Amino acid sequence: MEIQNNESTSENIEFNNRLDLSELQETVFKIKQQLQKVIVGQKEMMDLLIVSILANGHVLIEGVPGVAKTITAKLLSKTIEVDFSRIQFTPDLMPSDILGTSVFNVKNTEFEFQKGPIFSNMILIDEINRAPAKTQAALFEVMEEKQVTIDGKTYKMDEPFMVLATQNPIEQEGTYRLPEAQLDRFLFKISVDYPNADEELEIIIKEQALENTTKIGKIEPIIKGEKIIEYRGLVKQIKTEENLLKYIANIVVNTRSNSFLYLGASPRASIAILGASKAFAAIEGRDFVTPEDIKRATIPVLQHRVIVTPEREMEGLTSKQIVEQIIEAVEIPR
Repeated sequence: MEIQNNESTSENIEFNNRLDLSELQETVFKIKQQLQKVIVGQKEMMDLLIVSILANGHVLIEGVPGVAKTITAKLLSKTIEVDFSRIQFTPDLMPSDILGTSVFNVKNTEFEFQKGPIFSNMILIDEINRAPAKTQAALFEVMEEKQVTIDGKTYKMDEPFMVLATQNPIEQEGTYRLPEAQLDRFLFKISVDYPNADEELEIIIKEQALENTTKIGKIEPIIKGEKIIEYRGLVKQIKTEENLLKYIANIVVNTRSNSFLYLGASPRASIAILGASKAFAAIEGRDFVTPEDIKRATIPVLQHRVIVTPEREMEGLTSKQIVEQIIEAVEIPR
């Protein structure tokens, strides 16, 4: 009888968190509720978008046209009370169209800087691979350092600052491949698939139920920008054991020695996995990271940062499949 009592006691052990994550969890739940008013399925995309906000990272959303890439980004921005800006990338777009430019003021005979649409809190860049390299390169500084330097003067972005970019992986005509330096600045690459038959039916039903209302009109704001900054500070305090830090390092280092990969991941990828893992732990209500959090973060963090060798690419192997193989090969810490 004593053994049975001990077993039941061990099963009922509860661990008290050092950090109070209940409010953060409740906010995440409410944001998902709002998105699910319009978006059907795509639960992994929603989780990754919310995690990217908490981890202070940018996101590249890739999928064929019509799978709710743009609308999801717009709906997400509506749940947060911050400034939102949408930029449609086109082949004739210039860097000044994004960053802004100095304009001569006739009244005071001085040049004044007119801010571009990048000066916002949440920026949706639609079809990012439609603009040429010089326009894409204009995002390097602002995405990494959250500032813009024009005519020798530096302008800081207001926090929170986040870039959500979309691209179509199928159509290549009139597109420009993103350089590795820019891809490395995205925390996640989210691949969006087609819905299944049940989800497709639910999409049609919800569309019919809209009648005279708009999709954006169904979404209510949930959180202010100041609270996002507070939550990010909370996420940074989540504990990660040293053996888990070694686990992250081993995964990333393995990408550099893998014969199937022409280019491995940079140290920025290790930092990204750590930050994303902490955010995954936070939305689960834990103040500590587990190997499962790391495994969940690794694929969306790495799949766009590594390059498959031409030989393996011709065989049909993808970066995602190779990253999965690396995760399986690296020993999980106990």
